[in-house]
Amino acid sequence: MTRYLELSAEIARAIRAGELAPGAELASVRDLAQTRSTTVATASRAYRHLAEHAVIRIESRRRATVSPDGPIAAQRLLDGALVFRLAGSDDPALDWLLRHVGEAVSVVPAPGSLQGLTAVAKGTADGATVHLRHHSGVYNAPFARAVLRGRSPTLVHLWRREQILLLPAGNPRGITDIRQVGGLRIAKRSPGTGTRMLLDDVLTTAGLSPDDIPGAELGSHLEVALAVATGAAHAGLAVRAAAADLDLSFLPVAWEDYDLVLPAAALGAAAPLIHAVRDPAVADAITGFGGYDLSRAGAIEELGG
Repeated sequence: MTRYLELSAEIARAIRAGELAPGAELASVRDLAQTRSTTVATASRAYRHLAEHAVIRIESRRRATVSPDGPIAAQRLLDGALVFRLAGSDDPALDWLLRHVGEAVSVVPAPGSLQGLTAVAKGTADGATVHLRHHSGVYNAPFARAVLRGRSPTLVHLWRREQILLLPAGNPRGITDIRQVGGLRIAKRSPGTGTRMLLDDVLTTAGLSPDDIPGAELGSHLEVALAVATGAAHAGLAVRAAAADLDLSFLPVAWEDYDLVLPAAALGAAAPLIHAVRDPAVADAITGFGGYDLSRAGAIEELGG
């Protein structure tokens, strides 16, 4: 956990314990930084984090004070009520990670990168997993800035993952290029998912009209893989891990960044998820699924704004 979160937790514990009563003035930012051997920027951010959770009040030209309901807000910040509400993109490794984390994270019904970002913008989710490529070639950051403007948009890098075109075992049609799928049944993810957007982009680049490609719309990467394995579809775009143990052939398509998008105020609640993805044992397990790179897992990028 970053230093400002540790510092804000220390202050919240003092407020919860009654060492700082409602209405009490807090140390100035400079004094706090000096006594805790940290920077003024870190101390200031710790205070902002507490204010965003209604633990303290910050008023212009005055010292921060403990909120009237500060002890209750501090308890909510520190104890159990901060279940992280997660929306967004489907991923086999994420499913495994969430089982590892347990009740600290709750999945809300907003599947897909776009719906996940919308849920964060509306406040019905605290964060969203996304893998959206901007026209500039940058993944996720431009979308986070747009959706969370004014809320300190932040990216937590989870992993890079490989998207592949799944084909029946042995590739009986001899497909070696995406242009050869014209007229075939293609299993597709739902509109608004990052994988569907990637598929449409790949088809368009190959000179094919996505609207002219038949195929069922499915809710997960595993369903896409199963559709190809059972013959319900001739091909489908999904992450490599979804094809594990299904004896499918494939064509590599793209590596993409899979990130957690959230406002900075939600970093505290996301801490169990961040700690878990940084665990070397967890990283080894996910890498073992195939098609994952966790070399930067848990890196936090503050986007500003």
